[in-house]
Amino acid sequence: MFTGLIEEVGVLRSVSTGGEMMVLSITASVIMSDLKIGDSVSVNGVCLTATSLGERYFNVDVMPQTYRNSNLKELRIGSKMNLERAMAAGGRFGGHIVQGHVDGTGTIKSVKRDQNAVVFEITPDHNSLFKFIIPKGSITIDGISLTVVNVGNSFFSVSIIPHTLGETVLAHKRAGDSINIECDVLGKYVDHLLHYGSAAHNDKDESSSGISRDFLAANGFV
Repeated sequence: MFTGLIEEVGVLRSVSTGGEMMVLSITASVIMSDLKIGDSVSVNGVCLTATSLGERYFNVDVMPQTYRNSNLKELRIGSKMNLERAMAAGGRFGGHIVQGHVDGTGTIKSVKRDQNAVVFEITPDHNSLFKFIIPKGSITIDGISLTVVNVGNSFFSVSIIPHTLGETVLAHKRAGDSINIECDVLGKYVDHLLHYGSAAHNDKDESSSGISRDFLAANGFV
């Protein structure tokens, strides 16, 4: 689990691909202090596993599912990426619950100054994400824990303070660039609980969920 508080910006030192799989080699410094093989690292919001370590760099594998559903396939040597180690037990929980399980990508529609802040308007690549995006709700953009400012018919916006902008890859993002989106996990679990067993969810009958609709209704869920 992550918090969405970026620890440093890494740089892609090399990449090898084969079909829809990738091996990324990433230069880093801060997170290398205690990183071990097998540890989870959020790379632009994607939970990946460190498979080998070197002097000031680590390697990760990207499987086809991740390749298809994130912007990691767009990385090139020299690309910058947000890095965060998994949250340590007893650590401060400064962001929100971030799994590193990207729900999809989006495209930056515009970048506008608002006094001391910068507002990013983002269009999700799939409209199905909008049901999880609510004003003042939490959202993760390229691994950064942010608050949704506004939701329109085809876009949502987030407001970035100067510190966050300067310490993350958002400082290098422009209109037309892609970002990874992870919606608030709490909303996804509630949605799945309410609809599991319905025709819209794999045509399974109600009893297969283990929770009857009568039970949900009696407890105010439906």
